[in-house]
Amino acid sequence: MSAHNEGSTRAILYALGANFGIAVSKFGAAWWTNSGSMLAEAIHSTADCVNQLLLLLGMREAKRPESADHPLGYHRVTYFWSMIVALLLFFMGGAFSVYEGIERLRHPHPLENGLVALIVLGLAVVLEAFSLAGAMREIRKVAHGKPFLRWFRETRESELMVVAGEDIAALAGLTFAFCAVAFALATGNPLWDALGTLCVGIVLMVIAVLVMIEVKGLIVGESASPELREEIQRFVADQPEVAEVLNVITLAWGDKVVIAVKARMAEVERISGAQLVERINAVEARMQTAFPRAKWVFFEPDVR
Repeated sequence: MSAHNEGSTRAILYALGANFGIAVSKFGAAWWTNSGSMLAEAIHSTADCVNQLLLLLGMREAKRPESADHPLGYHRVTYFWSMIVALLLFFMGGAFSVYEGIERLRHPHPLENGLVALIVLGLAVVLEAFSLAGAMREIRKVAHGKPFLRWFRETRESELMVVAGEDIAALAGLTFAFCAVAFALATGNPLWDALGTLCVGIVLMVIAVLVMIEVKGLIVGESASPELREEIQRFVADQPEVAEVLNVITLAWGDKVVIAVKARMAEVERISGAQLVERINAVEARMQTAFPRAKWVFFEPDVR
């Protein structure tokens, strides 16, 4: 398994373990306290568990070998499952919470045993922080010093991006839910709980939309990261067989990269066709050694 996959898998497993424990405790607390914020959070954590299982399924499916119908393999299937996860986060987590919040605004329900809800929410904050810390550790390994927001915009690692987005949404939602329950207990007004439920839903929907925008770019087709593109261009230009790089196209392909190069070869007038092929093959072999994720390299000799 590549380092890319190992990091994403670890982040997903951190999130899955944390969210499973959180979901069980939240459902128990929601039943015990009759809290809409807690019920919204319980549904959100359940959706997150389903989402992480889908991400693991996508990573497993991406390992299927190439075939005549799929000559470049199934690596991009991870983008499809990442989009499904974002949609579930939007509808199963966000939209349900908004609906539940509106219902509780129309028909307020008093909280029961609100202290239990606060304890469970506090425990959930600790577990979610553990999950997010695990995801951030993996992100720092691949971000090369980039700020988080810049990494989020430029990353081609959809699974890690989705897990980070889910964890951030979860922590923000828990904060709103904790404050809502605390205000409802302090004031005796259940409308605070309904407003907290609404806020949880809105946060989930906003983050889900941001994730969907980024994953849509990957599904449509994005190049490799800007740093990798520049590194590939410099590497090709430095090869002794290459006189001039005319164009380099890269395409993110799951955890792999497709590279197409058009270049003017050195001494092309003095060598035979067979020698030209040998030189191109040598450059391609060096590229795949230097860039292990470059599973497919297409090299076209040309003149300006």
